[in-house]
Amino acid sequence: MTKVQDAVRQAPTRDRLPVAALVALFTAGFITTLTEALPAGVLPEMSRALGVSESVAGQTVTIYAVATMLTAIPVAVATTNWPRRHLLVVALVGFLVANLGTAVSVNYTITMVARFVAGAASGVTWSILGGYAQRIAPDALKGRAMAFAFAGTPVALALGVPIGAFLGQIVGWQVTFALMSVLSALLIVWALWKLPNVPGQKAAERLPLPHLLRIGGLRTILVVTGVYVLAHTILYTYIAPVLAGVGLADQVQWILLAFGIASILSIWLTGVFVDRHHRRLVILSTVFFAAAAVALTLWSGNVVVDYVAVTAWGLAFGGAATLFQGALMAASREHADAAQPLMVTMWNGGIGLGGLVGGILLAGLGSASLMVAVAVLVVLTVIVVVSARTHAFPAPHARS
Repeated sequence: MTKVQDAVRQAPTRDRLPVAALVALFTAGFITTLTEALPAGVLPEMSRALGVSESVAGQTVTIYAVATMLTAIPVAVATTNWPRRHLLVVALVGFLVANLGTAVSVNYTITMVARFVAGAASGVTWSILGGYAQRIAPDALKGRAMAFAFAGTPVALALGVPIGAFLGQIVGWQVTFALMSVLSALLIVWALWKLPNVPGQKAAERLPLPHLLRIGGLRTILVVTGVYVLAHTILYTYIAPVLAGVGLADQVQWILLAFGIASILSIWLTGVFVDRHHRRLVILSTVFFAAAAVALTLWSGNVVVDYVAVTAWGLAFGGAATLFQGALMAASREHADAAQPLMVTMWNGGIGLGGLVGGILLAGLGSASLMVAVAVLVVLTVIVVVSARTHAFPAPHARS
């Protein structure tokens, strides 16, 4: 009788999301993204305090992405058998120390060192976030759990950066970074309290990199991710000169707000439908982005077209991390923990390369060339995604 009662009590919770644990992962993603992007919102104040130009101060964003890209794979290999909660807490301590160091520093070199530490912590966080969310969720809700965890990114971009910029103007940019350290400290306590400590992977079970890359569909997923993020970064980084080039410089903040709101809506829709319609959502993400890029290439002087196109772009991008990470994990299966750092490296490689390529195009060929490049890149992702229906982005039941 006791066993029957236990079963009755447990049955309703079997397919429920572990919300308290996922809040910890959501906040970790929020901190990671906001720590990366916050200098963009307080750049003038930061550059004055550090005694450097705004372009030089902007390299605090670049070094963050570079650190993430360089450290993700080596750190993942070194910590492969660590329990996941222990590893996440170490990363959060890294954010706490790095953001506090940034807050109190008035020396550019020290600030760059702190930002490198933060970027390394980011590599750890992104390497485990998706896998962690899936491993603590019921089988039927793994995609939704991952979408919940990754929702911190669009929320940070849509709300966190503008709020951070506002606080930077009111109380100073140093206080804003200090508040990020406080948030990290609070999250450490919450994670230790609410996150189950799932085990890492035994070193003997970890596939070497060459063997990992032979897994069916894995290379395709990584390439599509890199190209998609490259295109997004070019457009997001240089949207202001693109709009200024057609006389709409005064619309930049409102157009980016439309992008942020659409991104938040996208992550919610992704969470609702990803477990049943993963391939369709990946196709929609690339198609919406491609349509937006083509529209902005041909009709960017029309403000209505701009708002519609940027909204479509936001809908495409908001759930992209969940969709590509989900595809990678489905393809790599039991080797997902080893494969995640490859995704982190490609994602941040796309970010770093996007800033570089966009700058070269803008300086050499003008703002119109940026949109042509973005459109070409995203149309290529559509073609690859639609074609890769067996392993990388399989139709339902295609993968055995």
